[in-house]
Amino acid sequence: MAVNYTSALRTTRMTATRDACAGGALQLLDAGGVVLSSHTLSATGGTVADGVWTLGFTNATAAATASGTAAAARIRNSSDADVATGMTVGLGDSGADVELQNTNINAGQDIVISNATLTDG
Repeated sequence: MAVNYTSALRTTRMTATRDACAGGALQLLDAGGVVLSSHTLSATGGTVADGVWTLGFTNATAAATASGTAAAARIRNSSDADVATGMTVGLGDSGADVELQNTNINAGQDIVISNATLTDG
């Protein structure tokens, strides 16, 4: 049986996660773990409501550093340590954790993050 937490507790947990990651980065990865692009999180990290962290960026658009198909994402803190891994990536309105305009990426291409959220389940 799944454990269900109150909205207030989920929000507290996601706020702590956001605060630990503020100023860090969301990185898009291919299936082999190669970093395709890195998007710097804002100093506040974004907003949290009802256990959902909507990531805030200083650069939601960043140039790709490698070519490949975006298959996953991770969040790193400002010390470049992983905090959240295994995030899903998909096209806009796909319901993925990170939504892009295009998942097929070429080095040098501008990568635009349409939406990025992390939900406390």
